[in-house]
Amino acid sequence: MMTLRPANGDGDSPRLLVVRNDKLGDFMLAWPALAGLKATDPSPHVSVLVPAYTAPLARQCPWIDEVLIDPGEAGGRPGRQALLHQLREARFDALLTLFSTPRIGWLGWRAGIPLRLAPATKWAQLFYNRRIVQRRSRSEKPEYLYNLELAEALLAELGLAVPARPEPPYWPLPEGVREAQRERISDELGLDSSRPWFFVHPGSGGSAVNLSLERYATLVLGVEARLAKANLPAPAWVLTAGPGEEAAADRLRERLVGDGVTACLLPPRHGLEDFALSLSAADLFIAGSTGPLHIAGCLDRPTAGFYPSRRSSTPLRWQTCNAEARRLAFCPPPGAGERDMDSIDLEAAASRIADHLYHFPTSETTS
Repeated sequence: MMTLRPANGDGDSPRLLVVRNDKLGDFMLAWPALAGLKATDPSPHVSVLVPAYTAPLARQCPWIDEVLIDPGEAGGRPGRQALLHQLREARFDALLTLFSTPRIGWLGWRAGIPLRLAPATKWAQLFYNRRIVQRRSRSEKPEYLYNLELAEALLAELGLAVPARPEPPYWPLPEGVREAQRERISDELGLDSSRPWFFVHPGSGGSAVNLSLERYATLVLGVEARLAKANLPAPAWVLTAGPGEEAAADRLRERLVGDGVTACLLPPRHGLEDFALSLSAADLFIAGSTGPLHIAGCLDRPTAGFYPSRRSSTPLRWQTCNAEARRLAFCPPPGAGERDMDSIDLEAAASRIADHLYHFPTSETTS
């Protein structure tokens, strides 16, 4: 157990640096761990080291006190030296690396951070003095739970009481934000806010195997048919897109409109944080295992995720962190190729999605 030192006038509250400097979805799955760190008493000062592109969302996170930018390899020697100086000046008590790399391990060691905890993986662990064996490659738990376990191990090392595990939403929005987003989108697109709004994000940002546009169209039409059969109101479909994916999303919109479906594109947003807040308006968010899916999960919106048949990308490993009753996951059957998304039974998926939404109270799906 580490003995805490007063840090920069903060009394006995430790100063922690948490690193999750890879992709957007990975960062969103760190929010439960960040919530767990802030739930202890005394509450630590939590800084995060993230790349510039996820920094806007980090600044929205209620569990983060300070955001530091990792220039990465592109920053070159000047960038690395500036970051090292910044970490030394901050006098952190502990470093928690959720995704271990030699560069970050070396950085924490050079910065003189006394407690450095990370998963016991690869030779990067040589730079850490606390290592937790997790064997993530086996994909036996959700990624966010692996992260949370590391945060709890850090608290124990610091001699702080490990609090009860936080529950969704891990991104709790102030009262009225969701309603304001729905009003904004209703004004922009002329959508009836009394209807359910189902969002679909057909792109992947190149980070995940996903359904094709035609397969997404088949899914949407299947959900529409199932809802009509159950005499439930038809939703409005809102298609979202990442940078460079707008044209593909518009092709899907045209395909759906041609089949009589109410479908439209979410208008361009002012940066990542504005886009993320827009997702709070969704009554259901459908996507592949992408960053936007995990944003929706963090907001505790109902989600339906489509995953490849790959051990490192299973629905369990990359489970969204919304409440269990609010998530569905689909992947190819056993024995299918890891990129064979065409083998997913979309008729069954559409029925499950429609039935799943049917069980939500009317006030939840039409508010």
